[in-house]
Amino acid sequence: MKRTILIIEDNEQNLYLETFLLEQGDYKIVAARSGPEGIATAAQTKPDLILLDIQLPGMDGYTVAKELRRNPALKDVSLVAVTSYAMAGDRERALEAGCNGYIEKPINPDTFRNEIEKYFKDPLETKGTQK
Repeated sequence: MKRTILIIEDNEQNLYLETFLLEQGDYKIVAARSGPEGIATAAQTKPDLILLDIQLPGMDGYTVAKELRRNPALKDVSLVAVTSYAMAGDRERALEAGCNGYIEKPINPDTFRNEIEKYFKDPLETKGTQK
């Protein structure tokens, strides 16, 4: 069974690259291009993992992360910030907002899928059983 990853990203090039790399790993990708759309899509699809851009228009990723964490149905879904914010304190701010991890942009195509896979306890587990 394919795992579903929700990518909340407003930049088309970043979304394309992330989608391309993850589909090569046999993941099903669902995309949202804004914070409110991402929150609604997450509630509807209950993905196995959420990749969240922090620099979104209108509602920043920190606010989106806090909103996602308020949904009890998503409490066990890993949430990973994928962002160009790489200053001192940015990682901590993402973690405080509810993210489980942090990946800096630009992403490295050679290591991105491996970085994502570490957010699943066991690659053979099925949906709903990973942390």
